[in-house]
Amino acid sequence: MKVRQDAWSHEDDLLLAETVLRYIRDGGTQLAAFEEVGDALNRTSAACGFRWNAEVRKKYEPAVAIAKKQRKEKKRAQDKIAKMQQKSESAPAKKATNQPLEMEWLPAPKVDSVEKVSLPFEYDMEDEEYAPLPVRNATATFSAASAAASITLDDCITFLQNFQQNQNSDYRLQLESERLQKENQLLKQKNQSLEKQLKNLEEQQVAINEDYEMLVQIMDRARRLTGNSMQDEVM
Repeated sequence: MKVRQDAWSHEDDLLLAETVLRYIRDGGTQLAAFEEVGDALNRTSAACGFRWNAEVRKKYEPAVAIAKKQRKEKKRAQDKIAKMQQKSESAPAKKATNQPLEMEWLPAPKVDSVEKVSLPFEYDMEDEEYAPLPVRNATATFSAASAAASITLDDCITFLQNFQQNQNSDYRLQLESERLQKENQLLKQKNQSLEKQLKNLEEQQVAINEDYEMLVQIMDRARRLTGNSMQDEVM
């Protein structure tokens, strides 16, 4: 049975927070997170849970809210992927056909003068009613449709995995930034305390110097008085 009675360090709290937030984002339970941290720190899961609820959780409330939001977004994306996969599996496979593309016919523009008109295709003047659209337009439309259909389920999964890795990296940076800010605050407080101690020592040194000068003056005065008394006795 794992039992430890020593105090929690800042690194222990940071590990606890990172693990719990990761389990929240991935849809796991906090109990499983406490067990993982307990195995890593040689503590009981109950001790980890008590530490989280009593001390650590209130420091990471915004991060917990963001993790819950990401869990919902991730679940929503997974549901969409599952529906897309189910739909693709249930839809009948389309057979490839070798039929040529049908060309669309549109009314030809009317020419009111004999001036040369620049058209996007070769126009037959004998046919005053219809002119064929260029084949390159149909080819471009077909290529665009093929490019849109080239996005596969694997591409979506890869995108979500990369998105999750970026989010985890952002959380680690956020936690590290908070840790450095706390350390900086502690160093500032320590520096202020040392400055106060230094100021007190300087004031004590000034008082000691003043007392020493006063003592020297008293000794000089006593020495002069003693010298004058001896001269009076001799006379």
